[in-house]
Amino acid sequence: MAVQPIRLFADPVLRTVAEPVTTFDRELRGLVKSLQATVRAGAGRAGLAAPQIGVPLRVVVYELDGRSGHLVNPRLELSERKITADEACLSAPGLWWPLERSYMTTVRARDMFGKSVTLRALGTFARVLQHEADHLDGVLFVDRLPEDERERFLAAIP
Repeated sequence: MAVQPIRLFADPVLRTVAEPVTTFDRELRGLVKSLQATVRAGAGRAGLAAPQIGVPLRVVVYELDGRSGHLVNPRLELSERKITADEACLSAPGLWWPLERSYMTTVRARDMFGKSVTLRALGTFARVLQHEADHLDGVLFVDRLPEDERERFLAAIP
């Protein structure tokens, strides 16, 4: 599958709420494979959501610490325990910012064939899944920063 260009911060597709997947077909499998190829194409990439390549569907992939996979129509249950760590986004390359997120998440989703999937993720893996799920709702991680930090982040965008 072809590596796709990643949409950058100002692209309106990143602010669009993605549509749920209703058809688990060859086209969806092709999308998952394109997302996987795109996330694997760059060093340090941990996850990617379909809207980041211009496809407004609820599909994400992850590639982190020897784990790789995909989630279709993910629903996250977040823990109350929070942790702050630096976070970045492929749609705002080169910018890392400290952000508080839940330390653990349970994700219920489907795979590309429609089979139910449940994942429990901790630490960085949980952060990646939360970040990618936000993309499906038109939320960028800058939106979660305190106002003063958000202003500094926006000023740092080239």
